[in-house]
Amino acid sequence: MNSKAKISFFQKWSTVFVGLFLYSIGYNLFLLKNNIVAGDIEGIATIFQYKIEPALLITILSIILLLCAFIFLDKEKAYGSIVGSLLFPLLVYLTTNITNQISLGNDRMLAAIFGGLFSGFGAGLAFKMNCNTGGTDILQQIMSKYAKITIGKAKVIIDGTIVIFGGFAFGWDTVLYSIICIVVFGGVMDKVMLGISSTKAMYIITEKEKEIKDYLMNESSRGLTILEAKGGYTDKKQNIILCLVPSRQYFLVKEELEIIDNNAFIIVTDAYQSSGGR
Repeated sequence: MNSKAKISFFQKWSTVFVGLFLYSIGYNLFLLKNNIVAGDIEGIATIFQYKIEPALLITILSIILLLCAFIFLDKEKAYGSIVGSLLFPLLVYLTTNITNQISLGNDRMLAAIFGGLFSGFGAGLAFKMNCNTGGTDILQQIMSKYAKITIGKAKVIIDGTIVIFGGFAFGWDTVLYSIICIVVFGGVMDKVMLGISSTKAMYIITEKEKEIKDYLMNESSRGLTILEAKGGYTDKKQNIILCLVPSRQYFLVKEELEIIDNNAFIIVTDAYQSSGGR
């Protein structure tokens, strides 16, 4: 293994470790102590925390689900779950007493928000390194494979069921806090995995193609690409102007385009990465 490969290997697994460490802190510091059931096996552990030690239950369930992965899923997917399934329960155990060192009160709204933030950021780091966290991620893949439904639907069914049981265990206000946590978790995880977009991709269909091209290239100093298209209803051939614009300049460019052609059809999307070209 050359030095570059060693650095890459170290960066990957150190990032996974930090991610799962933050995930475990989010669970123990914010979610567990406030009885917030945000799905997954740690949600199950929260429900049964007064009957069995959460770290122990998470370990047991992680191992069972990991074995299920090797039985019911492709070996490649199962191998991808090993680190998360073993390391996450260990870190949950090691951070169990963090509330003895850090006291944050009992504001469940803040706990839901910051629990989702910490856990989502940590999970995002792990997933970005192509390492899942094990747990119900495995169950979702199994359900998707055999029930012929999408991973997203499987996640809603499994996590939704766990959250509802949390409502029976701790009261229905817990469901509301859990939903807040899940929304924050998902949003933060997506941002970590995809990054924050600093560029907007603008797709412009206009009858004043020459004027808009002149503005974008000469006044705005933007490069552009012309895409050939055809209307689905009219079969009319029409060019689409594709232009990447820095987010901070987006509204200025949009206003100028509307001045040039108020009837222009414009689609705007986030562009997370662009490379190459001149």
